[in-house]
Amino acid sequence: MLERVISVLIICLFFGCKSEQKSGSKENIKAKLVYKIEAKLGEGAIWNYKTQELYWVDIEGKSLHVYNPKLKTNKVFKTKSRIGTVVPIDEMETIIALEDGVYILNNKSGDYKMFTDMSNELEGCRLNDGKCDPSGRLWVGSMHLNQEKGKANLYTINGKGVLEQKLSNRTISNGIVWTANRNTMYYIDTPTSQIKAYDYDDKTGGISNERIAVQIPVDFGFPDGMTIDAEDMLWVGMWNGNAVIRFNPKTGKVLQKIEVPAHNVTACAFGGKNLEILYITTASVDMTEEEHKAFPLAGSLFSVIPGVKGVQSTMFNKAIN
Repeated sequence: MLERVISVLIICLFFGCKSEQKSGSKENIKAKLVYKIEAKLGEGAIWNYKTQELYWVDIEGKSLHVYNPKLKTNKVFKTKSRIGTVVPIDEMETIIALEDGVYILNNKSGDYKMFTDMSNELEGCRLNDGKCDPSGRLWVGSMHLNQEKGKANLYTINGKGVLEQKLSNRTISNGIVWTANRNTMYYIDTPTSQIKAYDYDDKTGGISNERIAVQIPVDFGFPDGMTIDAEDMLWVGMWNGNAVIRFNPKTGKVLQKIEVPAHNVTACAFGGKNLEILYITTASVDMTEEEHKAFPLAGSLFSVIPGVKGVQSTMFNKAIN
Protein backbone atom coordinates (compact mmCIF):
# COMPACT_ATOMS: atom_id res chain seq x y z
CA MET A 1 0.00 0.00 0.00
CA LEU A 2 2.81 2.41 0.96
CA GLU A 3 4.65 1.60 -2.29
CA ARG A 4 1.48 2.44 -4.27
CA VAL A 5 1.09 5.81 -2.52
CA ILE A 6 4.76 6.64 -3.17
CA SER A 7 4.34 5.70 -6.84
CA VAL A 8 1.33 8.00 -7.20
CA LEU A 9 3.24 10.87 -5.56
CA ILE A 10 6.18 10.36 -7.91
CA ILE A 11 3.88 10.41 -10.95
CA CYS A 12 2.27 13.62 -9.74
CA LEU A 13 5.63 15.28 -9.15
CA PHE A 14 6.94 14.47 -12.61
CA PHE A 15 3.82 14.70 -14.75
CA GLY A 16 1.45 16.84 -12.70
CA CYS A 17 -1.96 15.88 -11.31
CA LYS A 18 -5.10 17.50 -12.67
CA SER A 19 -8.32 17.25 -10.75
CA GLU A 20 -11.35 16.69 -12.94
CA GLN A 21 -14.01 19.33 -12.36
CA LYS A 22 -17.14 17.32 -11.77
CA SER A 23 -20.69 18.56 -11.74
CA GLY A 24 -21.32 20.25 -8.41
CA SER A 25 -17.70 21.34 -7.96
CA LYS A 26 -17.20 24.49 -5.86
CA GLU A 27 -14.12 25.45 -7.82
CA ASN A 28 -14.34 29.05 -9.03
CA ILE A 29 -13.67 29.66 -12.72
CA LYS A 30 -13.47 32.91 -14.67
CA ALA A 31 -15.64 34.03 -17.57
CA LYS A 32 -13.94 35.39 -20.69
CA LEU A 33 -14.90 38.30 -22.92
CA VAL A 34 -17.01 37.27 -25.93
CA TYR A 35 -18.09 40.60 -27.37
CA LYS A 36 -16.92 44.01 -26.19
CA ILE A 37 -19.76 46.51 -25.96
CA GLU A 38 -20.78 49.08 -23.37
CA ALA A 39 -24.40 48.10 -22.93
CA LYS A 40 -26.16 50.22 -20.33
CA LEU A 41 -28.28 47.43 -18.93
CA GLY A 42 -27.59 44.15 -20.74
CA GLU A 43 -30.21 41.55 -19.81
CA GLY A 44 -32.58 38.81 -20.99
CA ALA A 45 -30.08 36.31 -22.42
CA ILE A 46 -31.68 33.41 -24.34
CA TRP A 47 -30.30 31.01 -26.96
CA ASN A 48 -32.18 30.54 -30.22
CA TYR A 49 -31.29 26.92 -31.02
CA LYS A 50 -32.86 27.18 -34.48
CA THR A 51 -30.52 29.96 -35.62
CA GLN A 52 -27.63 29.19 -33.21
CA GLU A 53 -27.62 32.77 -31.95
CA LEU A 54 -27.77 34.49 -28.59
CA TYR A 55 -30.63 36.97 -28.15
CA TRP A 56 -30.28 39.61 -25.43
CA VAL A 57 -31.48 43.11 -24.66
CA ASP A 58 -30.10 46.43 -23.48
CA ILE A 59 -33.02 47.72 -21.42
CA GLU A 60 -31.86 51.30 -20.96
CA GLY A 61 -30.26 51.31 -24.41
CA LYS A 62 -33.71 50.47 -25.84
CA SER A 63 -32.38 47.79 -28.13
CA LEU A 64 -32.62 44.08 -28.96
CA HIS A 65 -29.30 42.38 -29.75
CA VAL A 66 -28.63 39.18 -31.69
CA TYR A 67 -25.10 37.83 -31.26
CA ASN A 68 -23.83 35.26 -33.76
CA PRO A 69 -20.84 33.44 -32.23
CA LYS A 70 -19.83 31.84 -35.52
CA LEU A 71 -19.57 35.17 -37.33
CA LYS A 72 -18.75 37.14 -34.17
CA THR A 73 -21.34 39.73 -35.15
CA ASN A 74 -23.91 41.50 -33.01
CA LYS A 75 -27.03 42.74 -34.83
CA VAL A 76 -28.96 45.56 -33.13
CA PHE A 77 -32.67 46.41 -33.42
CA LYS A 78 -33.70 49.70 -31.81
CA THR A 79 -37.01 49.83 -29.91
CA LYS A 80 -39.28 52.78 -29.09
CA SER A 81 -39.06 52.24 -25.33
CA ARG A 82 -37.22 50.18 -22.73
CA ILE A 83 -37.19 46.49 -23.64
CA GLY A 84 -37.45 44.11 -20.70
CA THR A 85 -37.09 40.69 -22.27
CA VAL A 86 -36.99 38.70 -25.49
CA VAL A 87 -38.08 35.18 -26.48
CA PRO A 88 -37.75 33.76 -30.00
CA ILE A 89 -40.84 32.37 -31.76
CA ASP A 90 -38.93 30.78 -34.65
CA GLU A 91 -36.29 31.76 -37.20
CA MET A 92 -38.43 34.64 -38.48
CA GLU A 93 -40.16 36.16 -35.45
CA THR A 94 -39.42 37.13 -31.87
CA ILE A 95 -41.60 38.27 -29.00
CA ILE A 96 -40.39 41.30 -27.04
CA ALA A 97 -41.65 43.08 -23.93
CA LEU A 98 -41.66 46.88 -24.07
CA GLU A 99 -42.96 49.47 -21.60
CA ASP A 100 -46.59 49.32 -22.72
CA GLY A 101 -46.96 45.66 -23.63
CA VAL A 102 -45.74 42.71 -25.65
CA TYR A 103 -44.90 42.92 -29.35
CA ILE A 104 -43.94 40.53 -32.16
CA LEU A 105 -40.80 41.55 -34.04
CA ASN A 106 -39.73 40.50 -37.53
CA ASN A 107 -36.16 39.17 -37.28
CA LYS A 108 -35.24 40.37 -40.77
CA SER A 109 -36.69 43.87 -40.95
CA GLY A 110 -36.78 44.76 -37.26
CA ASP A 111 -40.38 45.93 -37.60
CA TYR A 112 -42.68 45.06 -34.71
CA LYS A 113 -46.39 45.19 -33.94
CA MET A 114 -48.44 45.07 -30.75
CA PHE A 115 -49.48 41.59 -29.60
CA THR A 116 -50.82 42.31 -26.10
CA ASP A 117 -51.52 45.86 -24.92
CA MET A 118 -50.66 46.13 -21.21
CA SER A 119 -50.68 49.92 -20.84
CA ASN A 120 -53.54 49.80 -18.33
CA GLU A 121 -51.56 47.33 -16.19
CA LEU A 122 -48.26 49.17 -16.31
CA GLU A 123 -48.97 52.66 -15.01
CA GLY A 124 -45.72 53.86 -13.44
CA CYS A 125 -44.11 50.50 -14.27
CA ARG A 126 -42.35 48.72 -17.12
CA LEU A 127 -41.97 45.10 -18.12
CA ASN A 128 -38.82 43.35 -16.99
CA ASP A 129 -37.51 39.78 -17.24
CA GLY A 130 -39.48 36.83 -18.55
CA LYS A 131 -39.32 33.46 -20.31
CA CYS A 132 -41.65 30.82 -21.73
CA ASP A 133 -42.86 27.84 -19.72
CA PRO A 134 -42.52 24.29 -21.14
CA SER A 135 -45.75 24.66 -23.13
CA GLY A 136 -44.71 28.00 -24.64
CA ARG A 137 -46.73 30.52 -22.61
CA LEU A 138 -44.87 33.75 -22.01
CA TRP A 139 -44.29 34.62 -18.35
CA VAL A 140 -43.20 38.23 -17.92
CA GLY A 141 -42.92 40.38 -14.83
CA SER A 142 -42.94 44.10 -14.17
CA MET A 143 -41.17 46.59 -11.92
CA HIS A 144 -42.00 50.10 -10.77
CA LEU A 145 -39.89 52.76 -12.46
CA ASN A 146 -38.89 54.08 -9.01
CA GLN A 147 -38.60 50.52 -7.67
CA GLU A 148 -41.37 51.08 -5.13
CA LYS A 149 -42.04 47.97 -3.09
CA GLY A 150 -45.03 45.80 -3.96
CA LYS A 151 -45.94 47.62 -7.17
CA ALA A 152 -44.92 44.84 -9.57
CA ASN A 153 -46.72 41.74 -10.85
CA LEU A 154 -46.04 38.54 -12.77
CA TYR A 155 -48.17 37.73 -15.82
CA THR A 156 -48.71 35.06 -18.44
CA ILE A 157 -49.65 35.63 -22.07
CA ASN A 158 -50.94 32.77 -24.20
CA GLY A 159 -50.75 32.24 -27.94
CA LYS A 160 -53.86 34.37 -28.51
CA GLY A 161 -52.39 37.30 -26.61
CA VAL A 162 -54.65 36.82 -23.57
CA LEU A 163 -53.17 38.28 -20.39
CA GLU A 164 -53.46 36.72 -16.91
CA GLN A 165 -51.97 37.98 -13.66
CA LYS A 166 -50.24 35.20 -11.73
CA LEU A 167 -48.52 36.97 -8.84
CA SER A 168 -48.95 40.43 -7.33
CA ASN A 169 -47.19 42.53 -4.67
CA ARG A 170 -43.73 41.99 -6.16
CA THR A 171 -41.01 44.62 -6.48
CA ILE A 172 -38.51 43.71 -9.23
CA SER A 173 -39.79 40.65 -11.07
CA ASN A 174 -36.80 38.81 -12.50
CA GLY A 175 -35.43 35.33 -13.34
CA ILE A 176 -37.82 32.44 -14.00
CA VAL A 177 -37.24 28.77 -14.99
CA TRP A 178 -38.91 25.34 -14.93
CA THR A 179 -37.60 21.87 -14.10
CA ALA A 180 -37.27 19.12 -16.69
CA ASN A 181 -40.24 17.17 -15.31
CA ARG A 182 -42.42 20.31 -15.58
CA ASN A 183 -43.49 20.03 -11.95
CA THR A 184 -41.63 22.98 -10.42
CA MET A 185 -41.15 26.64 -11.29
CA TYR A 186 -38.42 28.80 -9.76
CA TYR A 187 -38.77 32.58 -9.62
CA ILE A 188 -36.85 35.62 -8.37
CA ASP A 189 -38.15 38.89 -6.95
CA THR A 190 -34.74 40.57 -6.66
CA PRO A 191 -34.99 42.64 -3.43
CA THR A 192 -36.06 39.59 -1.41
CA SER A 193 -32.67 37.91 -2.06
CA GLN A 194 -34.62 34.68 -2.48
CA ILE A 195 -35.33 32.10 -5.15
CA LYS A 196 -38.90 30.94 -4.66
CA ALA A 197 -40.21 27.53 -5.74
CA TYR A 198 -43.79 26.75 -6.85
CA ASP A 199 -45.66 23.61 -7.74
CA TYR A 200 -46.39 23.98 -11.43
CA ASP A 201 -49.18 22.52 -13.61
CA ASP A 202 -48.07 22.57 -17.23
CA LYS A 203 -51.55 21.81 -18.58
CA THR A 204 -53.09 24.93 -17.09
CA GLY A 205 -50.08 27.10 -16.27
CA GLY A 206 -51.19 27.08 -12.65
CA ILE A 207 -48.78 27.65 -9.75
CA SER A 208 -49.22 26.95 -6.05
CA ASN A 209 -47.41 26.19 -2.79
CA GLU A 210 -44.97 29.12 -2.76
CA ARG A 211 -41.86 28.40 -0.73
CA ILE A 212 -38.24 29.55 -0.38
CA ALA A 213 -35.79 27.33 -2.26
CA VAL A 214 -32.67 29.48 -1.79
CA GLN A 215 -31.98 32.33 0.63
CA ILE A 216 -29.06 34.29 -0.81
CA PRO A 217 -26.70 36.17 1.54
CA VAL A 218 -26.67 39.91 0.82
CA ASP A 219 -22.88 39.94 0.49
CA PHE A 220 -23.23 37.72 -2.61
CA GLY A 221 -25.00 40.58 -4.42
CA PHE A 222 -28.64 40.55 -5.55
CA PRO A 223 -30.17 37.79 -7.69
CA ASP A 224 -31.12 38.91 -11.19
CA GLY A 225 -31.63 36.76 -14.29
CA MET A 226 -31.57 32.98 -14.05
CA THR A 227 -31.21 29.84 -16.14
CA ILE A 228 -31.39 26.11 -15.38
CA ASP A 229 -29.07 23.30 -16.42
CA ALA A 230 -29.54 19.65 -17.40
CA GLU A 231 -29.29 18.63 -13.74
CA ASP A 232 -32.04 21.06 -12.63
CA MET A 233 -29.50 23.27 -10.87
CA LEU A 234 -29.94 27.06 -11.02
CA TRP A 235 -27.50 29.60 -12.43
CA VAL A 236 -28.08 33.19 -11.29
CA GLY A 237 -26.52 36.47 -12.36
CA MET A 238 -25.58 38.50 -9.30
CA TRP A 239 -26.16 42.27 -9.44
CA ASN A 240 -23.39 44.00 -7.45
CA GLY A 241 -21.85 40.54 -7.14
CA ASN A 242 -19.29 40.21 -9.97
CA ALA A 243 -20.42 36.64 -10.61
CA VAL A 244 -22.83 33.99 -11.76
CA ILE A 245 -23.55 31.49 -8.99
CA ARG A 246 -24.83 27.94 -9.38
CA PHE A 247 -27.28 26.93 -6.62
CA ASN A 248 -28.82 23.61 -5.68
CA PRO A 249 -32.51 24.47 -5.13
CA LYS A 250 -33.08 21.27 -3.15
CA THR A 251 -30.52 22.20 -0.49
CA GLY A 252 -30.08 25.94 -1.01
CA LYS A 253 -26.31 25.43 -1.23
CA VAL A 254 -23.80 27.08 -3.54
CA LEU A 255 -22.30 24.59 -5.99
CA GLN A 256 -20.08 26.77 -8.15
CA LYS A 257 -19.14 30.39 -8.78
CA ILE A 258 -18.26 31.94 -12.12
CA GLU A 259 -16.19 35.10 -11.64
CA VAL A 260 -17.13 37.80 -14.16
CA PRO A 261 -15.08 40.97 -14.82
CA ALA A 262 -18.11 43.20 -14.40
CA HIS A 263 -19.69 44.54 -11.22
CA ASN A 264 -23.33 44.08 -12.20
CA VAL A 265 -23.97 40.64 -13.69
CA THR A 266 -27.52 40.44 -14.96
CA ALA A 267 -28.43 37.23 -16.80
CA CYS A 268 -27.07 34.04 -18.31
CA ALA A 269 -28.10 31.41 -20.85
CA PHE A 270 -26.65 28.14 -22.10
CA GLY A 271 -25.82 28.13 -25.78
CA GLY A 272 -23.62 26.51 -28.39
CA LYS A 273 -24.41 23.48 -30.54
CA ASN A 274 -24.40 21.21 -27.48
CA LEU A 275 -25.57 23.83 -24.95
CA GLU A 276 -22.20 23.59 -23.27
CA ILE A 277 -21.38 27.32 -23.22
CA LEU A 278 -22.78 29.67 -20.58
CA TYR A 279 -23.24 33.18 -22.02
CA ILE A 280 -23.43 36.07 -19.57
CA THR A 281 -24.82 39.61 -19.89
CA THR A 282 -23.71 42.57 -17.78
CA ALA A 283 -24.54 46.23 -17.15
CA SER A 284 -22.52 49.45 -17.01
CA VAL A 285 -25.09 51.48 -15.04
CA ASP A 286 -25.19 51.86 -11.25
CA MET A 287 -21.40 51.93 -10.89
CA THR A 288 -19.07 54.34 -9.14
CA GLU A 289 -16.09 55.94 -10.88
CA GLU A 290 -13.81 53.52 -9.05
CA GLU A 291 -15.90 50.55 -10.17
CA HIS A 292 -15.76 51.73 -13.80
CA LYS A 293 -11.97 51.85 -13.55
CA ALA A 294 -11.87 48.37 -11.99
CA PHE A 295 -14.31 46.89 -14.54
CA PRO A 296 -13.73 48.61 -17.89
CA LEU A 297 -15.52 45.79 -19.74
CA ALA A 298 -18.82 46.32 -17.89
CA GLY A 299 -21.75 46.03 -20.28
CA SER A 300 -20.03 43.44 -22.47
CA LEU A 301 -20.92 39.82 -23.21
CA PHE A 302 -18.93 37.05 -21.54
CA SER A 303 -18.88 33.26 -21.67
CA VAL A 304 -17.52 30.22 -19.88
CA ILE A 305 -17.61 26.44 -20.27
CA PRO A 306 -18.71 25.40 -16.77
CA GLY A 307 -18.60 21.60 -17.19
CA VAL A 308 -22.36 21.01 -17.22
CA LYS A 309 -24.78 21.45 -20.12
CA GLY A 310 -27.93 23.51 -20.29
CA VAL A 311 -31.38 22.68 -21.60
CA GLN A 312 -33.09 23.88 -24.75
CA SER A 313 -35.05 27.08 -24.13
CA THR A 314 -38.75 26.99 -24.95
CA MET A 315 -39.87 29.32 -27.71
CA PHE A 316 -43.16 31.19 -27.64
CA ASN A 317 -46.02 28.99 -28.83
CA LYS A 318 -48.70 30.83 -30.83
CA ALA A 319 -50.96 27.78 -30.56
CA ILE A 320 -51.08 27.57 -26.75
CA ASN A 321 -54.31 28.62 -25.02
